[in-house]
Amino acid sequence: MSPPTINTVRLRLTPACAADVVELHALWTTPAVRRFLWDDATIAPEVAAALVQRSSESFARRGFGLWVVRLRVAAPLIGFCGLRAPDKVPDPELLYGLAPVYWGQGLATEAGHAVLTYAFETLRLDRVSATTDALNVASDRVLQRVGMRVSHRETVEGRETVFYVIARAAFLTGS
Repeated sequence: MSPPTINTVRLRLTPACAADVVELHALWTTPAVRRFLWDDATIAPEVAAALVQRSSESFARRGFGLWVVRLRVAAPLIGFCGLRAPDKVPDPELLYGLAPVYWGQGLATEAGHAVLTYAFETLRLDRVSATTDALNVASDRVLQRVGMRVSHRETVEGRETVFYVIARAAFLTGS
């Protein structure tokens, strides 16, 4: 099964591919984006390429990976959203990020909700997790708006981190 394109009211999410690496790298190295995504480190283009390659492999093996996010009315990449299988957490993890010019418009929530709908309705996953730095108030709001609930907090690599989770039943019933 090839990874699907996901359309929402305002967005088109397409599976990340090699052709997206340059735009993703530019997004991921934007200071405001990398602050919480990469703990303020600037990643090399090769790191972005490797992440896109791993995403393609994950789509092939697990049915999920990273999608690039574009407005339905325009072609430029404005962000990413997807799921990855993290090392230390048993559930797939929801990831997302947008270019700063698109912040505050509900687009991250819209993309996150679309990916969770795919995760629970199409893939029939039992649970999805997410993490955010405690200082990332905007990300915290997005996770709450898509229905995720705090499971716990802990310090990870010197940063206060908030862990979220949502089960399929809770997502599908909105509870």
